Amino acid sequence: MKILTLVEIDFDFWAGRRVLLTGHTGFKGAWLSLWLQSLGADLVGLAGGPPTSPSLYELAHIGDHMRELRVDVCNADALRHALAQARPQVVFHLAAQPLVRRSLRDPVATYSVNVMGTVNLLEAVRQADPGIQAVLVVTSDKCYASPDERSRPFVEDDPLGGADPYSSSKACAELVVSAYRRSFFHHSGAPQLATARTGNVLGGGDWGEDRLLPDCVRAVESGQPLKLRSPHAIRPWQHVLNPLRGYLCLAQALAHDPTGSTARAWNFGPPAQQARAASWIVERLAQFWGGELAWQLDDRANPPEAPSLELDSSAAQTLLGWAPTCGLENALALVVAWHKAHRSGADMRAASLAQIAGA
Repeated sequence: MKILTLVEIDFDFWAGRRVLLTGHTGFKGAWLSLWLQSLGADLVGLAGGPPTSPSLYELAHIGDHMRELRVDVCNADALRHALAQARPQVVFHLAAQPLVRRSLRDPVATYSVNVMGTVNLLEAVRQADPGIQAVLVVTSDKCYASPDERSRPFVEDDPLGGADPYSSSKACAELVVSAYRRSFFHHSGAPQLATARTGNVLGGGDWGEDRLLPDCVRAVESGQPLKLRSPHAIRPWQHVLNPLRGYLCLAQALAHDPTGSTARAWNFGPPAQQARAASWIVERLAQFWGGELAWQLDDRANPPEAPSLELDSSAAQTLLGWAPTCGLENALALVVAWHKAHRSGADMRAASLAQIAGA
């Protein structure tokens, strides 16, 4: 199988290119919006508003530098109208309900957004005027069926599954994308459709509910110890800019590869040796924060979690030429530097763009 190798982000490709991004006000979507803005893309964002306050979206004034449409992906008619207005060439689908605990409280909303939201987007793409070249749907590393004991990292053709509504909904989204690819996007000239599986990203500006890094930030700001629910859980932690670089390179590859070789699922994770337990991450962050962060075990009832979850990203490295450029130590240092800058009243758009420029 011959696949076009694209190691670097192509500034000429993105300059002036019409891009539609769902979920642009969320943590990962905001970082991707900033990167696309720095590349000169003609960007349209679809979201119902920022999910947290404060947020990277607000602090970096992301909405001031792009067109925005207040569209809920669960509204199929509004989504079709938005695509007709935006006439995108590239579509990134990041809108999601991203939390395991929330999925246990509200499974219906989780499946509505993560599954039917994906169906609605792909239907809108299917019915849009010709011109869309690439569609990238971002799911999660939790889409894999996860037995209690694993001897190796997950590869893309491992079975899909999920023991909770969030994980299950992401597996369902993967199946939806696969079905649409085979049923509707297999002919010559059709948009090239791929999925990206990433998890446990770290970066400045994340105030999301029930996630390790935001919980650390809140603990530092409050002066209270962090309540850590699964200190021994091993995850493929990485800076958010690593997978976002992968998304950008993959979208370029999709647009340049009408044969469909890149239209598949892709893992974007760190090297295996960088997988760490949650307690290790917290203790290293505490060192970067100069002793401002302490933690204790959260003894509340918690949802079941796999003891270890690692991704094999050799396909992306071999076939796309992608590799994570920000190591784990540097990622943690960048996170703390970002939040210290925010605390000092710095221009957080400039600070964020500086981290992107160094990625």
